Formats: sequence, structure tokens, C-alpha cells
Amino acid sequence: MVAGEENAHRLTALLREQADTVVRRWVEIAAAEVRGRSTHAELERDFRELFAALLPLADGDGRDVGGARFDEVRSQLAEISRVRARGGYTPTETASSVFALKQSAFELAQNDEDPDLYRQLIRFSGLLDALGLYTFDTYTRAREEIIQEQSEQLLELTTPVVKLWEGILAVPLVGTLDSARTQVVMEKLLEALVETGSEHAIIDITGVLAVDTQVAQHLLKTVVAARLMGAECTISGIRPQIAQTIVELGIEFGDIATKASLADALRHALRREGVEVVKGRTH
Repeated sequence: MVAGEENAHRLTALLREQADTVVRRWVEIAAAEVRGRSTHAELERDFRELFAALLPLADGDGRDVGGARFDEVRSQLAEISRVRARGGYTPTETASSVFALKQSAFELAQNDEDPDLYRQLIRFSGLLDALGLYTFDTYTRAREEIIQEQSEQLLELTTPVVKLWEGILAVPLVGTLDSARTQVVMEKLLEALVETGSEHAIIDITGVLAVDTQVAQHLLKTVVAARLMGAECTISGIRPQIAQTIVELGIEFGDIATKASLADALRHALRREGVEVVKGRTH
């Protein structure tokens, strides 16, 4: 019985005895896959930690990698995936680092004719396949999070709130105005109104590609939100073609002031502040 148990766990024992050899070979194979993006030292550090967590589970299979036994292994793989997603690795390169352990393990036992050991290697290979796929999925989720973060940062950068005059703010919009961007515009404008105590806001749509019913609704929501903060809004940048589209669609801006240009909107806001702009005479 004891001999049978020992034979049943030969692969685990072999991997433990030859741990240094297995990890070094694992690093060599994985390093060729990532083509110099990680140093041997970095790979060895990650792989030794992962190998230590994986070794007690080497007799498992790919059906239970979602169980509590594999919590530590999944945690380490998730961290590796996140780091590589931010480092510009491909998902294939990330998953291949796990699959590389299979080659190292098979090379270790390639001259052993024990059929039980061969069956254990097949099960270990299936386990690594499942973990590699988990790594692939985790990498994909991490990339989606990064893209979302970058999109939010881009929205922040492309939606500035500019102080034109004491008490007058402007939000120049360029490109497409959708629900997500409208939310950013609204939040940034309201924050700026609170911080500066401004009572006038100009939303300039000169750079907006097109105005349809949905865009108009987004603009109206922003104006209403600003009014609730005690600020009056003017929409500028109403070009002839946009004015024609607005009329054809039957869009009503109600009592919201609209101007053809940002300069006209600023002049309008200054008058409301009691400032009259006059052209200087040249002598």
C-alpha cells in the first residue's frame, strides 16, 4: 500500500527533488517566448513563487482549478497577468509562460518508462492547460480595465473647463458628445462652478461633429445641472449647418441663450456681468 501511494505521487516527488532544474528550464523556455521583455531574474522570481504554490497541487487536474485549493495559485497568476497586461505583453505570451512548465516537466521524465508517471504527467499537463486559460482570461479582463481607465483619462483631457473672465467659465467640446462624455462634462463643469463661484458658463460646440436629438438632450441636461448650481449657460458654436439641422429636427432649446461663436457668447456673458466691450479706435 505504501509503495502504491509512493508510485501514485511519483511526479510530485520528482518535481520536488528536481525543483531547481525544473524552474531553470521553465525560465529558459518562457524567456524565449517573451523575447527579452522580462529578465531571467524576474521570471525566476515569479516562477519560483508560483512553483512553490503549485507543487502541493500537482496531483490535481483541470476540473478543480476554481476551488479553494487553488486560491493562492490563482492569485499569483492574476497578479502576473495584470503586470503583463500593463507591460504590453500579448495574451499568448502571458499564457505561454504557464504552458512552458509542461515542456520542462516532460523533459524531466522523458527517459522514465513508468506508465503511472506518464499518466500523472498527462493529468499535470491538463492542470497547466486550465491554469493557462485562466491566465488568458485574467489578462483579458485586466486589459479591458486598462482600456476603460485610459478612456476615462482621455475624456478628462479632452473636456477642459476654462476660466475666460472673472465669473465666466467655458467648456470647449470637440468630437462626439455621448452619454459618458456628457457625464464628465457635467461633473467637471459643476465642480468648477463650485470652486470659482462663477455664475456664467459657456458650452462651446464649435468642434462637435454633428448635433442630433441625443446630443441636444445631453446639452440640455448639462445646462439644467448648471442652473441648479445657480449658473446661467450659453451654448456657442451654432454654425449654419448645425442651425439648419436643429430646425429640421424640431429641437427646442427654450430660453437657453445660443450664439454663433465663442466670442459672441463671451460678449453676451460680459454684458450680463455689467461689462461693455467696445472696439478701440486706432489713430
